[in-house]
Amino acid sequence: MSINFNNKKFIRIVNIAFVVLLITVLIPNKGKFKYEYQRGRPWLYETLVAPVDFPILKSDSELRNERNKVAADISPNYNHKSETVVLSEISTLLRENLPDSAAAKLYETIFNLYRNGIADELPDSSYIGGVITMLSDGEKLFVQQKKITASREAYSKIKDVAEELQPANPHIMAVLFPSGFVLPNMIYDKNTTQKTLREEVSRISPTKGIIYSGQLIVSNGEIITAETEQILDSFRAEYELSMGFSGSLLLLKLGHMIVTLAIILVFLALVSFLAPEIYSDPKSMNFLYLLFIIVIITSSLVMDTSNRYLLILPYSVVALYLYSFFRSSIVIPVYAMLLMPVVFISSGGFEIYFINLVAGSAASYTFRYWDRGWLQFINSIFIFLILSAIYSSLRLLEEGALVFNDGRVFLYFAWNSLLVIAAYPFLFLFEKIFGLVSSSRLRDLSDATSPLLTRLAVEAPGTFHHSLQVASLAEGAAREIGANLLLTRVGALYHDIGKLSNPSFFIENIPAGEVNAHKNLTPEESASVILRHVDEGFAIAKKMKIPAVVSDFILTHHGKSQTVYFYNQYVNQGGDPSMIDKFTYKGSLPLSKEQVIVMMADAVEAASRTLANHTKENISRLVDKMIDDRINENQLAEADVTIKEINTIREVMKRKLSQSYHARIVYPDRKR
Repeated sequence: MSINFNNKKFIRIVNIAFVVLLITVLIPNKGKFKYEYQRGRPWLYETLVAPVDFPILKSDSELRNERNKVAADISPNYNHKSETVVLSEISTLLRENLPDSAAAKLYETIFNLYRNGIADELPDSSYIGGVITMLSDGEKLFVQQKKITASREAYSKIKDVAEELQPANPHIMAVLFPSGFVLPNMIYDKNTTQKTLREEVSRISPTKGIIYSGQLIVSNGEIITAETEQILDSFRAEYELSMGFSGSLLLLKLGHMIVTLAIILVFLALVSFLAPEIYSDPKSMNFLYLLFIIVIITSSLVMDTSNRYLLILPYSVVALYLYSFFRSSIVIPVYAMLLMPVVFISSGGFEIYFINLVAGSAASYTFRYWDRGWLQFINSIFIFLILSAIYSSLRLLEEGALVFNDGRVFLYFAWNSLLVIAAYPFLFLFEKIFGLVSSSRLRDLSDATSPLLTRLAVEAPGTFHHSLQVASLAEGAAREIGANLLLTRVGALYHDIGKLSNPSFFIENIPAGEVNAHKNLTPEESASVILRHVDEGFAIAKKMKIPAVVSDFILTHHGKSQTVYFYNQYVNQGGDPSMIDKFTYKGSLPLSKEQVIVMMADAVEAASRTLANHTKENISRLVDKMIDDRINENQLAEADVTIKEINTIREVMKRKLSQSYHARIVYPDRKR
């Protein structure tokens, strides 16, 4: 039995095996803590007894309170700077400018302020110790904080005394202190103060007691209190730090492999059912596999630091990637599967999974409105609000009140939402690597001022107008059956760009009254010119670097149909009916819903121009005929479209054409 290495199924199996093995290797070699618990809920497992001695870890709030207390008690450090020279200069100035009695009283005020201490910076308001440390000539002194005066405050006090003693000499302060403030003799030593604070904080014990081996932790059915939860958290930390996984590493990896394979298989089943066009496209599947791997790598790396830091990871950007490359109907289910590994590789993974699932799902919906420029910041704020709201709701379920053990979680959510903006530009790198086309790229292509559409509007205005009408019809149908709206519009706008090679040979570009370019050609020659617009359009698209997913519409909008007008003319002139191949397009049959819609819209819009009377009945018969002809000619034989969807497309086009060719009133002439 030989193996066909080019077989798609074989390649798919190899890809799956590679992804599963890679993920298995990347997942940390840690056994997952087997207990899940929440405060306020009953303990659902057997009675738990401590297998080893382990310390009880203080909660984040307890550690924070202790650090705040230490910070409030730390004595600020100051360096003493001799005031002798300054006082001597002030004494001289006072004697020169004031009477002896006034000079003596003012000097006494200044001297007392310097003796108690004039500081450049007072201790922080959180400091409540009452004493500061001052280093003077290598000697450490302790000074009462209440006696110290800030430089600006000292200036104000001296000014008040001076004005009281010598109201007739208002310029004395400018003479004494020309700089506008009193030079301090106590300089705040920020570095020494912070060093002392760090040393004291480092002495804070992270634990508060010990649980001994054999001691009861929690009984079956017991409601988990805050104290019990703290002990369980401590036990989990001890397990992950020192106890760890004690079983067979080989069996652990086997378990990882089986779970990963199960997730991948469910994921593949989901994609094949919801989006077979993605499932059959290797580039799209490789991109989805990469997202799987990125989720696992980033989660594993962050977990090595702290499980709480998983809240910072911008998982929501994965949903935005999916929305940018694929149709919106599959984004949320695929996103939910891509996040699934988080549940299995992290402690408390379900909460992280659920919070980010809701935030990413909501963001993928709002992104359609807030996906350009500064509006992305609005979407980021929205993500932050959703993350915070869901987290708060979970706390309500546990506590029955909005009690947050760690307020920093909202800072994590803020970083999460900002990182979504930072990570989104990688979309364009993925677009380049995997040859995918993002909604941003499609939106640029749909702009009527893009180079190719501008050229079409100038050189083939009739074709440009026809393309706009086809795009309008196609958009309406795509919206109704859940196809990719933007891709359908772009495909419709570019489907006829091949007519740029010979615009005057197409009826819509021939002005009224001018000679038809086909007048002097045989039916075979005319058909050859018309048929070539498909190949020429594809060549133009390739030259202009139009994405393949768009240029495919050029190849499929006529499928393998015939130029019926010239074929009938050829046969009526005595030509051989068996030579139909000369009048048949050499394009491809449509595969996707979007390509089917554009094929039908193109045929219906062109044929509607031939109607003399655009009544509802005539339009209905025309649409039915054009669509039924495509079905009967097997043009949809390979298309991923159902009868129900075809009928929906049929009804949408009837409705939109009826609206386009609505009746208008005749304006009466004014009687003279």
